[in-house]
Amino acid sequence: MRRLIAAALLLTAAPALAGQAAPTPQSAAFLRQHGEAMSGAINHPSRKEDRARDAYRHPAETLAFWQIAPDMTVGEYAPGGQWFSRLLGHYLGGEGQLVGLFFSSSIAPDDAAKARLSAAAAKFPADVAGFTGLAADRFRAYTLDSVPADQKGTFDRIIVPRMMHNLVQRGVADSELLAMRALLKDDGMLGIEQHRAKADAPFSYANGSKGYMRQKDVIALVEAHGFELVGTSEINANPRDTANHAEGVWEMPPVLRTKREDLKGLGESDRMTLLFRKRP
Repeated sequence: MRRLIAAALLLTAAPALAGQAAPTPQSAAFLRQHGEAMSGAINHPSRKEDRARDAYRHPAETLAFWQIAPDMTVGEYAPGGQWFSRLLGHYLGGEGQLVGLFFSSSIAPDDAAKARLSAAAAKFPADVAGFTGLAADRFRAYTLDSVPADQKGTFDRIIVPRMMHNLVQRGVADSELLAMRALLKDDGMLGIEQHRAKADAPFSYANGSKGYMRQKDVIALVEAHGFELVGTSEINANPRDTANHAEGVWEMPPVLRTKREDLKGLGESDRMTLLFRKRP
């Protein structure tokens, strides 16, 4: 009964944006099964500041769509601001394991950049321990090209939140996607969230330089590297985002780089949410 109540609260806690799709039946079932664990993680006091963005990022529905259970080993690619790290640290900290996966050091432009990547990975377990209250040895982190060989093929899920445009712009999408694939179990899955350009946007706008990519291009890119599409979701859609900003996605909240008054209050960018399975 507690799980059913927790799931119901998760489904009604955040206001839906206009045009946002409801969770799929599969996601709703996943919420019912793991709702109590999700609720505990989402409502933890250490996420007090993060919760202001939950209405736009839909953490429960996103985890359910990606089918992330609390006992899984999950890699978070390019943790950056650690919004997902704070969520997953609590959600996985008891039964599962969160692993920070940083850019491969081999793609760093110089030794200083490589050192920064290594330092960020070394610091990650302590960061997550700090906001979960759990021991740092409950968490791991590596640059993507330094994951020990015995851990390849052991990950249940890897997530890539709002990062595909960077991989394309840096020309490293091929090598990074293949490295992620090698880490996943045979039935492992890859979850992607990405700022979404309009389907008819010119490639000059949707090539990643503005932060936006066309959904069909992302799907084609990932499938070309040993994955098959499991499904797409509109849970993080925002049809109010015109996705045609001169300076790209960074004009949208929460960055508001150009401080345009007409963009304030629109929520975050329109985003695709995708799930892929590792192909044999």
